[in-house]
Amino acid sequence: MIVVMRHDATEDNVKNVIQAIEYCGLTTHLSKGSEITIIGVIGDKSKLSKVNLELFSGVDKLVPVTESYKLSNKKFHVGPSIIKVGNCEIGGKEIVIMAGPCAVESREQLLESARAVKKAGAQILRGGAYKPRTSPYAFQGLEEEGLKYMAEAREETGLAIVCEVTSIHAVETAAKYVDMMQIGARNMQNFQLLKEVGKTNIPVLLKRGLCATIEEWLNAAEYIMSEGNPNVVLCERGIRTYETATRNTLDISAVPVIKSKSHLPIIVDPSHAAGIRSLVPSLSKASIAAGADGLMIEVHPNPSCALSDGPQSLNPEDFSKLCSELKSLIKIMGRSFNCHE
Repeated sequence: MIVVMRHDATEDNVKNVIQAIEYCGLTTHLSKGSEITIIGVIGDKSKLSKVNLELFSGVDKLVPVTESYKLSNKKFHVGPSIIKVGNCEIGGKEIVIMAGPCAVESREQLLESARAVKKAGAQILRGGAYKPRTSPYAFQGLEEEGLKYMAEAREETGLAIVCEVTSIHAVETAAKYVDMMQIGARNMQNFQLLKEVGKTNIPVLLKRGLCATIEEWLNAAEYIMSEGNPNVVLCERGIRTYETATRNTLDISAVPVIKSKSHLPIIVDPSHAAGIRSLVPSLSKASIAAGADGLMIEVHPNPSCALSDGPQSLNPEDFSKLCSELKSLIKIMGRSFNCHE
């Protein structure tokens, strides 16, 4: 349930309502806009039988929230959330592009990738130091050594850095280096891991699970936010369907659906959705047209030699071309993009 306050409600009015709710053993979430203030009520609302909130000064109305996710719910938050990562903001007017190799393979490979994506207009460098792979014999990542290379790349280029974390131990280590932690599709419902990143103030990129519904996805975000970390960005990366022409099926409708249900920003990963580099430009453009707040694109200096996901990775030249092509579309959508031509 949410309590909608009147536009002329005073600070004391808001304080009195919050105190009454907490007196009943419930928790609150306060969201203030320029014209409206709402108080989200979290917990068993039957406990509110002790008080009649509608009679409190400054209260306009009570609105039930039937969805199981609360903090990530649009009803609980006035306006869209804007998440600051490094020097950029996700969810605002600017389209943010995260780009880089699937896996950090070496210092030279990562720095070359960072320089290339920075030149093309990316604001965030992606790179995998911990790689959860389907096969136990595949390359598993450089772990902390890879994180050190990413920190060096940030120092040189000014790019913020995002890296996937796969365990509580990885969270503890990555927190010393990264600007954003990624929860991969396979870990979307690893609730202990979600809680752990929720205990940090570091922004979290939450990828949709392989077969997850949107409600399950938003409830996963709820696990992070309920631990005190509101800085969550959602990432649609394709879901598993009967179709085999692509690695996954990009659910482009997830973008407007999320916008209708949640205040959290959403970006799209066309690389993992397609699994085929020639499809990445089209899916990127479709994502921006659908209203996505950004993109995550795999870029490798030499995709044919990549240790992970080479077939879906763009080379620097193709990535630069795509960024230039996106610029006009982004302008049509009323957004902005820092593309260096």
